[in-house]
Amino acid sequence: MTKVNMLEAKTRLSQLVSAIEDGTENEIIIARDGKPAARLVPIIKEKGLRRLGLLDGQFPDMSLENFSALDEDVAKLFGVDTE
Repeated sequence: MTKVNMLEAKTRLSQLVSAIEDGTENEIIIARDGKPAARLVPIIKEKGLRRLGLLDGQFPDMSLENFSALDEDVAKLFGVDTE
């Protein structure tokens, strides 16, 4: 962890960010009047949220035939006459 004052941070911001990006530093504290005021840390890139399959195994498998067989029931719920 490196500690720099505000003036130095302003002057060397691009170098400090580069040090964070390449992993040379994992955290840089920016101080104002010798007191910590801010922390410069890398943004951790998420590998992506995996939403597909979130409810996998919680509902029974349904084939297209079984799904289509429910068409009349659904139509009745909406008041549609299927005959």
